[in-house]
Amino acid sequence: MNGDTLYAIGDIARRTGLTVKTIRFYSDAGIVPPTDRSPAGYRLYDIDAVTRLDLVRTLRDLGLDLAAIRKVLNREVSVPEVAAAHADALEVQIRTLRLRRSVLRAVAKRGPTPEELDLMHRLAKLSDSERQRLVTDFIDDTFGGLDANPEFVAMMRSAMPQLPDDPAPEQVEAWVELGELCQDTDFRASIRRMAEHQAAERAQGDTTGLHHDLTTAVREQVSAALAADIEPTSAQAEHVVDSLTHLYAETFGRADDADLRQWLVTRLETGTDPRAERYWQLLSTINGWPVPPTLTPVFAWFTTALRAHMSQ
Repeated sequence: MNGDTLYAIGDIARRTGLTVKTIRFYSDAGIVPPTDRSPAGYRLYDIDAVTRLDLVRTLRDLGLDLAAIRKVLNREVSVPEVAAAHADALEVQIRTLRLRRSVLRAVAKRGPTPEELDLMHRLAKLSDSERQRLVTDFIDDTFGGLDANPEFVAMMRSAMPQLPDDPAPEQVEAWVELGELCQDTDFRASIRRMAEHQAAERAQGDTTGLHHDLTTAVREQVSAALAADIEPTSAQAEHVVDSLTHLYAETFGRADDADLRQWLVTRLETGTDPRAERYWQLLSTINGWPVPPTLTPVFAWFTTALRAHMSQ
């Protein structure tokens, strides 16, 4: 094509691969107006118009809208600038599509009711910040205004759900269940009671932290008793109770007596709601962390054994 030559719309269509109808549309929209018109009124285009049409076709193939293309052609923005913005927009769309795919797979696996499906859809499409706000609101509601164990509260606040861009169905299911759990008024009341108990203990001088060593000791000794089929009300269980209450007495600087055991029963019953354990299991599934094993049977056995052997 010669730089000074004007070409009819049919020639331009063959050169660019665009249809005559599409070229007319771009012309009427002011995207690539004709360079001139023939005496009979037909549109004529020069080589610069061909170049512009080639760029329009390329940008349209990449998914850019006409408003963005117009800005490029008018030199209001550069191609790199509009490409970067469009790439960011596509990234959001890709994440959305991946999440929809994961929700559909979870639906296929779970077979929810229409109400559950609606909930799955609404909770799953929340943004990262919205998911974190839901959990933060739960923590604020249950621990707010109380001087509860600061290490425990800090642990709660630092562990936020981070649903990946391409979550597995089980991660979507876990998030939906966690979202339901955080909004469950009965669960909130249970955690609030636990926080109030922590605050009351701190008011009486308990500033000893999270007691991981005690939890480990209870898990190991009670798990061994469970594996040996020792009933919590049996005489054999009393040896396990004596060993563990001695550790609690040492840790908290208390006498190992009936009062300690009653205090410990109250502490266990207040702080070992199985749904609290489920909270951490769901959070671990969402974030791809190792899922902690259940301790519910362990603490249930220990609480029953304490009640059975309340007096030394």
